[in-house]
Amino acid sequence: MLVKVFGSAVFGVEATTITVEVNIDKGIGYHLVGLPDSAIKESSYRIAAALKNNNYQFPGKKITVNMAPADLRKEGSAYDLTLAVGILAASSQIKSEEIHNYVIMGELSLDGGLQPIKGALSIAIKAKEEGFKGLILPFQNVKEAAIVEGLDVYGVENVLQVINFFEGKHDLIPTTIDTSEEFNKILDFPEHDFSDVKGQESIKRCMEIAAAGGHNIILIGPPGSGKTMLAKRLPSILPPMTMREALETTKIHSVAGKTKDVGLMAQRPFRSPHHTASSVSLVGGGSYPQPGEISLAHNGVLFLDELPEFKREVLEVMRQPLEDREVTISRAKFTITYPSSFMLVASMNPSPGGYFNDPNAPVSSSPMEMQRYLSKISGPLLDRIDIHIEVTPVPFEKLTETRKAESSIAIRKRVTMARAIQSARFENFEHIHYNAQMSSKLIREFCTLDEVSLQLLKTAMERLNLSARAYDRILKVARTIADLETAATIQSHHIAEAIQYRSLDREGWLG
Repeated sequence: MLVKVFGSAVFGVEATTITVEVNIDKGIGYHLVGLPDSAIKESSYRIAAALKNNNYQFPGKKITVNMAPADLRKEGSAYDLTLAVGILAASSQIKSEEIHNYVIMGELSLDGGLQPIKGALSIAIKAKEEGFKGLILPFQNVKEAAIVEGLDVYGVENVLQVINFFEGKHDLIPTTIDTSEEFNKILDFPEHDFSDVKGQESIKRCMEIAAAGGHNIILIGPPGSGKTMLAKRLPSILPPMTMREALETTKIHSVAGKTKDVGLMAQRPFRSPHHTASSVSLVGGGSYPQPGEISLAHNGVLFLDELPEFKREVLEVMRQPLEDREVTISRAKFTITYPSSFMLVASMNPSPGGYFNDPNAPVSSSPMEMQRYLSKISGPLLDRIDIHIEVTPVPFEKLTETRKAESSIAIRKRVTMARAIQSARFENFEHIHYNAQMSSKLIREFCTLDEVSLQLLKTAMERLNLSARAYDRILKVARTIADLETAATIQSHHIAEAIQYRSLDREGWLG
């Protein structure tokens, strides 16, 4: 008897429906075809034990299973439940009339219990697009899959529940999620709040500008000056995610298997990989391609602490994703694209010893050591960082203040207002949402200067020996400063403030 059951494969962040054809005939043997990997080939042992422990039999006949399309590689143990249901239906142990209406996925334990899978949200979206009535998957994945409206999503704990469902012995209740309620779970009291930061008013101002315009930022300062503390608080002042951004972010984390028992991700992600991270862990890829840290930070913040300690080749692979806001992983047999639109926040010591230009600390690094340390950050990478800011240690008087500083919520209101101005400005430009994404053409259109501002910028570039790369960055940042003041045009004091945020372009840093 021939039976068709449906599963799903995830490539990148999109799913593809897989038709599992199970045919049982006279003879003995188990033949699995259609480019399955080792985990799928081993599924027969898990299925046989799970069925036996639930009083069903693995047929002792010739079983042929084809996973179509046959030229597409299938990976992972998530097809266990799909294959088990197909084998039971093909051997007439359960009814097969309704099976074709459902996408069925789940990894089996030997006792018939189900383990969670990856990519449940992508699978649910594809199932709805292709007109399936419902989706059956492990109960740990049900919250994220139930975000998709118009699809019955059933969370099950063991294979016996699925068998009884198709036999009509037990009704499964579809899970429903109030998407708007999930989406509106914004933290009114963030775990990391700017109100806890003593002093550092100029740095807070700089972080506000970076958040308002989506600008990449690098913090330069000695150990203990608060660089990491400030970076961790940046997500708390970013605007709330839109529904589109929340779905995109949830899909990526779902594919990476990081959304267990979580519905819609309403908070912007914050990722902080260690400086020993490899290029694959940062940008994604591997034998079984997975999104890397830059994709897990999509619509959020990627924090690279001690930037010069990262391997140079690791940092260089970030150049294309920073520019294109997506990363493409190419292999001989496939090409996968992951979104990677994130804010880069980096930190570094000003020298290997950490106390360059500090009058209270001895100079512990030679000029050659300084040059070797700073040369780990290439010019093209710095080209993609709009704001450079020096962080100084907080004086004792500031540390002992009892007065609370301005809260993240208050700052976020100004940031959200500035982002709204930018959204209106770029509404006719696809994929452009905030100032940091402006091209040279858009800079010329929206960042016009009066004669006073132009002369100020010219003087600053000449006297401070600013590089040519600083020109566009200063204009972008100045446009954001103007937006925070709801100013229609860029004025001279906006340019003056933006010029302060180009420390690494000055003579004596990177040359």
